[in-house]
Amino acid sequence: MLLITILILSRVLHPGREAFAQDTLLYLFPGQGSDERLFKNLQLPDGYDTIHIHYPIPEIREDLRAYAMRFLPEIDTTAPFVLLGVSLGGMICTELSDTLLPLKTILISSAKTRGELPGRYTFNQTVPLNRILPAGLIKASARMLQGIVEPDRKHDKETFKSMLKEKDPIYLKRTVEMITHWDRKAYSPNIIHIHGNKDRTIPVRNVKVDYLVDRGSHMMMITRADEINELLEEILRLERP
Repeated sequence: MLLITILILSRVLHPGREAFAQDTLLYLFPGQGSDERLFKNLQLPDGYDTIHIHYPIPEIREDLRAYAMRFLPEIDTTAPFVLLGVSLGGMICTELSDTLLPLKTILISSAKTRGELPGRYTFNQTVPLNRILPAGLIKASARMLQGIVEPDRKHDKETFKSMLKEKDPIYLKRTVEMITHWDRKAYSPNIIHIHGNKDRTIPVRNVKVDYLVDRGSHMMMITRADEINELLEEILRLERP
């Protein structure tokens, strides 16, 4: 009798939804120099719960696929879920998509294969500056170059500066190593890629894009949040009944 009462109340309080219907989990993977604040302007349709992923320091010479596999225990595969990654986070999601079965994998300002990365990463394989330079200098260089390479940062300068400032220098040095030696050549057809045509960190010319954001930069997850939210609503709405 009690169970019947609960079922009736559930349908009355949540019309149009199945009783005890489970929300889809959206796992958020930030970029190399950012954290959960990157998604502060994110707005999602009803029926989605977000889970922020935090990055540990990679082991010495740990490759990107091995690093991505560390996050498998954090993904609840008993519930419907979507992976969403920005920049480095998108590369991690690409690796996870081979092992997991997400409803969708969404990449923003990222790369699906090595061929979509700019040529400086190939140069860094030949001349491994990231191994030669001390971690502190790599971090200082990243902080200096952030405003030069991505001038769009000025729209929320303090957030971008703060996220990068709080990164551990060893983490930055080893993630540069992971990206430099990433050798992926193929990707899941379930991946949806959103990219900006003004991205200077990963220029769009070599990227196969599903949704192109006009004048979108590498930082558009914050600076062009309204447009990104509209695209995500369109993409995610296809997963709802």
